[in-house]
Amino acid sequence: MTKFNSLKSAFGIGLLGAVLTLGACSKPHPDVKARQDMMKNYGDAMKVMGGMVKAPDTFDAAVFKEQAAFLAEDSKNPWQHFENKEAVGNATESVWAKTDDFKMEAENFQQATAQLNQVAQTATSAEDVKPAFGEVGKSCKSCHTEFKVKDDDEK
Repeated sequence: MTKFNSLKSAFGIGLLGAVLTLGACSKPHPDVKARQDMMKNYGDAMKVMGGMVKAPDTFDAAVFKEQAAFLAEDSKNPWQHFENKEAVGNATESVWAKTDDFKMEAENFQQATAQLNQVAQTATSAEDVKPAFGEVGKSCKSCHTEFKVKDDDEK
């Protein structure tokens, strides 16, 4: 084997090791993945409902009810995935340093989604749901302001 080939082999092994290490590091903790998946689903539901609020002529009461019911029901679920301090993900240290404040934000979100769901069940127009929808959005923003690491597009 020539010196060049052994150098290529050493480089290839090193590169493979680096790729495998990065691959192992990029797999999120199960709690992080669970809450990120839930939050993505919340964002998707908010996007569907928000589209109807922004364009009232597209309001579909059945779809809005379905999305609001989903949010209200699922709003209880992500908080258990914040118990492990090692599962940081996009959470700030404040989640664990200010647990009472974080719990209050979680409760506010649950109340806001319950209220939206209640209003959505009898809504016939985007105007009917707009105030309650806005409160859910405020709840999301309030929690993310202190308890979520800012994405580049949020800075």
